[in-house]
Amino acid sequence: MSFASLGLTPAVLRALVTLGHDTPTPIQTQAIPLVLAGHDLLAAAQTGTGKTGGFALPILSRLFPEGAPRHAGRAPRVLVLTPTRELAAQVHDSFKQYGAQVPLRSATIFGGVGMQPQVDALRRGMDVLIATPGRLIDHMGQRTVDLREIEVLVLDEADRMLDMGFLPALKRVVQALPQQRQTLMFSATFSDEIKQLAGQFQRSPKEVSVAPRNTIAETIQHIVHPVDASRKRNLLIDFMAQDSRRQTLVFARTKHGANKLAESLDAAGFRSAAIHGNKSQGARTKALADFKAGRITVLVATDIAARGLDIPQLPVVINFDLPMVAEDYVHRIGRTGRAGETGQAVSLVSHDESGLLHDIQRAIKQEITITNFAGYAPSGPLRIDAGAPRPIMGNRGGQRPSRDGQRPGGSKAGAHRPHHAKPASTGAKPGQRRNQGGSSRGNGGGGSRSGWTSRA
Repeated sequence: MSFASLGLTPAVLRALVTLGHDTPTPIQTQAIPLVLAGHDLLAAAQTGTGKTGGFALPILSRLFPEGAPRHAGRAPRVLVLTPTRELAAQVHDSFKQYGAQVPLRSATIFGGVGMQPQVDALRRGMDVLIATPGRLIDHMGQRTVDLREIEVLVLDEADRMLDMGFLPALKRVVQALPQQRQTLMFSATFSDEIKQLAGQFQRSPKEVSVAPRNTIAETIQHIVHPVDASRKRNLLIDFMAQDSRRQTLVFARTKHGANKLAESLDAAGFRSAAIHGNKSQGARTKALADFKAGRITVLVATDIAARGLDIPQLPVVINFDLPMVAEDYVHRIGRTGRAGETGQAVSLVSHDESGLLHDIQRAIKQEITITNFAGYAPSGPLRIDAGAPRPIMGNRGGQRPSRDGQRPGGSKAGAHRPHHAKPASTGAKPGQRRNQGGSSRGNGGGGSRSGWTSRA
């Protein structure tokens, strides 16, 4: 299967040749012909599967059928909504790369930066607008954006937008769009919530799915190091000291925790930076650019800020804190082991996180090797089959996450089903690892307002 056989225009094909892309991914193979045919589409695709190309390539072919626009007005004709600033910027970059051979006018608008440059770009006119819901609502309120000419609406990572509480904002945006339009929804899962959203926003959508729910790359090695909570930070430093040159993405649960962790790593001699919703957009952009360029080797992130991070050949992801929702583990570790590369997913787990670990193993349907890191064996064995109470998982009957993945109070008790992972001692000397084998998708800052939350 080649891109040429999918019906893309010559100008788009030339851009793909320049980029060195010759074979479409499975999601692109299935999605591109349906988008070109004008169907509404509900697509399930995990991060790193080429889903942006699945909608950007056919959209560009439809906008510029002969290499030139069908018409060039000021109002945008395509609207792409994303949950975070970083993902908006990433999608914008993809459109520019794929549209290098056509006169594409595009822009991105998101929070955390001044509105006036965005207003100026909107006034100049564009074909494709990539936006986060919160900032788009701001522009709608000030009447600086005209959505009456939208022909195609794309909801990228729709599941995450629901998790972040954007449903009221999405409904408000959709009400401002023409009823006659094509609507494309890309999500990691076909959950009941996503199906319900599709019923509200789409008409007889086609469905494609390239991977079952919570599918993860087989090239990722999953390792758990049990540790007392008070010693986690020292264990992280000793673990990373084994190869301080290795690029590492570390996940913390809160913004404050990410800051403290980055400061500790800096004090220990690592070149690190934190990225989360309270950071300015300039700081977030600089931290990510420095990380990709190797100027820093450790990026400490929260779940929401990390959504949309595209870091090629990232060797290791470390969960300093386990996520409160098991599916977020899949999104976190999806940053490593991409495109056939090997990767490590290392989790530092204290006793109070045993219930979360149980949920993760159940979600990914894989056993996770548990090994003591030499010198950091916890005061008692890690039991993930114990019926320890834990916070309510997800939004199904639970509470919505706050802006950086923290869940408010509320817990439920219940006995966990037993699993097969067994603790084991490595026998390694301090600072070394042995036998660590395992089985082989930022908010925008700002507060909530008028019924919608988690502005981006």
